[in-house]
Amino acid sequence: MILVAALRPATISVDDEPSDREVVARVRSGNADAFRIIVRRHYPACLRYAVRMLGNRQDGEEATQDALVRAYRFLGSWDGKRPLEAWLFGILVNCCRTSGARRMRRDRPLVSYDSSGAAMSTDYVADDGDEIQVALMKLPPLLREALLLKFVDDRTYEEIAESTGTRVSALKMRVKRARAQLEALLR
Repeated sequence: MILVAALRPATISVDDEPSDREVVARVRSGNADAFRIIVRRHYPACLRYAVRMLGNRQDGEEATQDALVRAYRFLGSWDGKRPLEAWLFGILVNCCRTSGARRMRRDRPLVSYDSSGAAMSTDYVADDGDEIQVALMKLPPLLREALLLKFVDDRTYEEIAESTGTRVSALKMRVKRARAQLEALLR
């Protein structure tokens, strides 16, 4: 009976769950396994953002994993002045930007023509056929980024500004433009 109980995952009540600050302190003191708590806690939100931002699950998973590896590597640079989640999303936003730019360079043909000789569009289209995702992928990356952080991840403009390094006024304008373009695309 004791062996069976030892094999079950530990159930921790919400009250027993350590804060991000406590987990970071554990990792910094040499308990690398404690980082699993951060991954378990933040991976779903990071993945949701990255998939929507990059347009497919494979690229989203890659960017999320890259962001978590970077967060682990540079955990010593987190100063605790802002929430760990905001710091982590700042890393994730940069990983998504890098991944998106890398994909555009990789996927961009030197010259692309259809059979009639007219230049073809190189717009990326989401694989899953999701109408909203297809429309999102047609938005410029910075507009898509602001829209997703604001409405999908439900962040305040101040939190988005911390993550992206963009002024709040510029973010508000990006969100406004993104909404207008998205509405036009969905009509």
